[in-house]
Amino acid sequence: MIMEFDEYCIQENVRVALTTMEKLEKKGYVMDFVRLLKLTQLCREGNVYYEVSVLEEAKVSVLAKIRALVNNLEANYLKYYTDIMIEEYDAFCKHGKVKKALYTIDILASMNYVVDLSRLLRLAKICGEAEGLQEAKTVHGKISASVSHLDLSSNHVLLEMYSNCGLANEAASVFEKMSEKNLETWCIIIRCFAKNGFGEDAIDMFSRFKEEGNIPDGQLFRGIFYACGMLGDVDEGLLHFESMSRDYGIAPSIEDYVSLVEMYALPGFLDEALEFVERMPMEPNVDVWETLMNLSRVHGNLELGDYCAEVVEFLDPTRLNKQSREGFIPVKASDVEKESLKKRSGILHGVKSSMQEFRAGDTNLPENDELFQLLRNLKMHMVEVGYVAETRMALHDIDQESKETLLLGHSERIAFARAVLNSAPRKPFTVIKNLRVCVDCHNALKIMSDIVGREVITRDIKRFHQMKNGACTCKDYW
Repeated sequence: MIMEFDEYCIQENVRVALTTMEKLEKKGYVMDFVRLLKLTQLCREGNVYYEVSVLEEAKVSVLAKIRALVNNLEANYLKYYTDIMIEEYDAFCKHGKVKKALYTIDILASMNYVVDLSRLLRLAKICGEAEGLQEAKTVHGKISASVSHLDLSSNHVLLEMYSNCGLANEAASVFEKMSEKNLETWCIIIRCFAKNGFGEDAIDMFSRFKEEGNIPDGQLFRGIFYACGMLGDVDEGLLHFESMSRDYGIAPSIEDYVSLVEMYALPGFLDEALEFVERMPMEPNVDVWETLMNLSRVHGNLELGDYCAEVVEFLDPTRLNKQSREGFIPVKASDVEKESLKKRSGILHGVKSSMQEFRAGDTNLPENDELFQLLRNLKMHMVEVGYVAETRMALHDIDQESKETLLLGHSERIAFARAVLNSAPRKPFTVIKNLRVCVDCHNALKIMSDIVGREVITRDIKRFHQMKNGACTCKDYW
């Protein structure tokens, strides 16, 4: 039967391998260390046969068996396999496989090995890049358990991680517990609030910074310009700009002017942004024009985007790739890696501790009728409070009613309905969109979240939207 077990492991048939192990144990056979290690690796891969909870229970059981064996193993023998697992962990981090890296930490713990802080911080950075909300909290817990005190740079990694994951409250908690802060700390938390839809809190944090007797630098002011841009409050941003030189003697640099152009363009004040560029007291560099080019295209002003592209081409042709020359927004390498982790729209976090994926118009879900019935019912309540569908988002040449039906099947709405049906009442959840959320879905999700009494975090390709009580933290600027 042990040969059968080995064969099932080779076939990666986790279900039958686990069943075979149970039969062997009932006959008095004690599974050896190497086979247990192989089984943990298969459990880590996941499979279609077991529910998540059952598989997690199996992992706990196998790790406990390893823990019982390691004390009797020869030191060199154990070190050999520990080194192999560390190499696997490093490889998972390199390729952005957050869940597998986390599970490898648990395997190593069962082998009496504690992953060092530098490796944990590396994983924290990857959690931020991949926007792994639950994983970020888990990594933070492991970091806290491994050291009694974190230095400044380590805390900065945690702040950035939570900021990138849309967990502004958790970032604020880390910030408040820090015994030491510097200018970079304040800049990170201010940009965190701004990025995640809490622009007013970002401005308040800047006020607190000054009240505590601190002196801002250009980088901190650039964080405030970004916050004002996300708020759509250009006038306040300009007041802070005047304060730079008047109150603190900071001569504006070209980087500051790039930030100011971004401040104008983020909420869509593109004409004003262009006018500002043309009135700059110094020659605008390629960064200025590239910033305006990209944000013009984000807001659909292709004419201005193309004009800026011509200037960029003249100043530095190497800044333009094939995409940007054809009118698209350049894709960064980190975005490509991020998309490899979440290839489809309507990814849903917060339901039964799992992540589920949905496509627009998906009619193959087992509970399809129930999902769309819920969406139709919600739409009736939405209409009662003034919702009007933005059917210009449905580009098909069909009648008005058919367009509204198409909008009903957008992936983020399917994900929303699935969360409402499959999670505890009042429990928050997260919907991740791998494109920019459309105007109609943004409006609909705000209203639906209010109707069902849920707090919903929506992440599209540009930013986080935290929806509660019928309002969104983006203030409808995105």
